[in-house]
Amino acid sequence: MRLLHTSDWHLGQSLHNFERHYEHQRFLDWLLDTIVAEQADALLIAGDIYDNANPSAASQKQLYRFLRQAKERAPHLNLVIIAGNHDSPGRLDAPGPLLEAHGTRVIGAVQRDADGEIDVESLVLPLTGRDGAVVAWCLAVPFLRPGDVPRMTTEEGADPYLAGIAQLYKQAFELAVSKRQDGQAIIAMGHCHMVDGQMSSDSERRIVIGGTEMLPTGIFDPAIAYAALGHLHLAQSVGKQEHIRYCGSPLPLSFAEVNYAHQVLRIDLDGAAVREIAAVPIPRAVDLLRIPSKPAPLAQVLEELDALAPPDAPVEQQPFLEVRVLLEQPEPGLRARIEAALDGKAVRLAKIETSTAARNSSIDKEVMTLDQLEKLKPDDIFKQLYQQRFGNEAPADQLSAFAELMLP
Repeated sequence: MRLLHTSDWHLGQSLHNFERHYEHQRFLDWLLDTIVAEQADALLIAGDIYDNANPSAASQKQLYRFLRQAKERAPHLNLVIIAGNHDSPGRLDAPGPLLEAHGTRVIGAVQRDADGEIDVESLVLPLTGRDGAVVAWCLAVPFLRPGDVPRMTTEEGADPYLAGIAQLYKQAFELAVSKRQDGQAIIAMGHCHMVDGQMSSDSERRIVIGGTEMLPTGIFDPAIAYAALGHLHLAQSVGKQEHIRYCGSPLPLSFAEVNYAHQVLRIDLDGAAVREIAAVPIPRAVDLLRIPSKPAPLAQVLEELDALAPPDAPVEQQPFLEVRVLLEQPEPGLRARIEAALDGKAVRLAKIETSTAARNSSIDKEVMTLDQLEKLKPDDIFKQLYQQRFGNEAPADQLSAFAELMLP
């Protein structure tokens, strides 16, 4: 059996107010072709399908069109979707009965029976081969909130939420073991932050519940052949265990991800074990540019922008641009000067990042008493903050302008 693992599509995401429908559609079209070209038997989508819990109609239509087209082009395909922390569990679950009739299984929330017991059975899904026979079992566990996990009595200092997650995976694994026959693999899915997982500095929403954020790899039984994870946007294995993987996001969701190698993962099963795991690179439909590569003084930045010569392209295909300026003093006309340098160039100015090489000022070095703070006048605070940000004394014209603002 051949699996494809993908996650963190974030349909509907915008980059600094630029919508990205075109890029997502290019990815989905590529993924359809890849399912066929790779002769995939299953597609595992490990959460964060949408960028927020209330996705637009266009984003929902984009997902459902893809699911329909995937089944048309690969009728045998197993499609399994779990919810991520950005998704609304209820919204994903709502069309579940209809989607299941067309071969797509969606796990948005952990279900409970009339007695309040977790319906573990609903999380353990068979994956079938082209002949219809079961080849593997999938533990389709969505993003877990405290109310989704078994209530655990723990030793003092132990986190009951973490213990509940481990217990739920254990229950699902034991059920899969009871169902499987010789030669059938067990696959796990999850949307979580594992210990040692590398985060993006900008675009990933931190998961902190009950003081717990990162989960140990021990929650996955050693007999699990492969763990398909979502949440972290950088493709990576976890804890040096090659069979526990984040596939990463299919496109850069912030400028911090500009150098990420975006991919889906191809997993070939041989009976109950993994024979091979390989990355299938995703082509980037729209470039993200950072000019300069490191923050630089405004004069140098303007020179590089003047030299920029991107090819003409429709607006939706034009690169997104982040301009990085190292300031020595305030530049009130900064945006206007940058926009003038970009006039007529086929780029979309998404972000201007400013920074300074300022020294720490005395306001950082000294802890002031309440009496000292009370004696500070507004212009004293202004001077210290200016010194802190720019590393030099506030010029007379700035002090004069501030004084005017403070007039009654």
